[in-house]
Amino acid sequence: MRVVFCDPSCEPEPWLEALRRHLPQARVEAWADGAEPADYGVAWAPPQAFIDQQPRLKALFNVGAGVDKLMRLRLPGHVPVVRLDDAGMAPQMAEYVCHAVIRHYREFAAYEAQAAQGAWVRRPARPRAQFPVGVLGLGVLGSRVAQALRQFDFPVRGWSRSARSLEGVQCFAGDAQMGDFLAHSRVLVCLLPLTDDTRDLLGRERLLQLPQGACLINVARGEHVVDDDLLALLDDGHLSGATLDVFRTEPLPPEHV
Repeated sequence: MRVVFCDPSCEPEPWLEALRRHLPQARVEAWADGAEPADYGVAWAPPQAFIDQQPRLKALFNVGAGVDKLMRLRLPGHVPVVRLDDAGMAPQMAEYVCHAVIRHYREFAAYEAQAAQGAWVRRPARPRAQFPVGVLGLGVLGSRVAQALRQFDFPVRGWSRSARSLEGVQCFAGDAQMGDFLAHSRVLVCLLPLTDDTRDLLGRERLLQLPQGACLINVARGEHVVDDDLLALLDDGHLSGATLDVFRTEPLPPEHV
């Protein structure tokens, strides 16, 4: 059994060592252009050449969050793609999103701007009951984030493509319920996978369905958000802020400073 690892973004040795330790019976190697075909592939964002050179591939294991990097490629229809369920990312994602939500809720940016000017002006406290958080995408990560936000007593709403049930979370499903979900989400957290259906999902039309002064937190993919529409709605005050962990172009070009 031959297992080939391919990830152009990282050094392969740690992966090769781990795979060899757990698969002592296998020949485990890093992919090289034109090398012997693999029985199994372990990959993240591989080039099309990697796929084209694997005529006997039995399965492809995707080692990153989401499958959009693979779905852009021409994949053999008979080869199953195995994706990560969590890999320890859920607690980290929950921490990050809770921190971002609390920053917006407590208006930290406004206080930091005051501090930079040597000023102190108390801002009115806002009841959590008036600060519902909407989680767009209730997969493994989205569900964990929604449950974590509940611990801070925020009203939590969740949307998914198909119907879900999550304790303590008001769940919405499908296109028919998207408008109601957005209309009452004071903060919108995007945790959707990137597909043809979700690319550019958060453009002007949908962002305008959020209440006046809402905030956006995008921790999914940069292609979910239409940048120009987001900037325009921040400029005109419909949105009061945004936390973006991902961008269409990474690293950001200098003009984004």
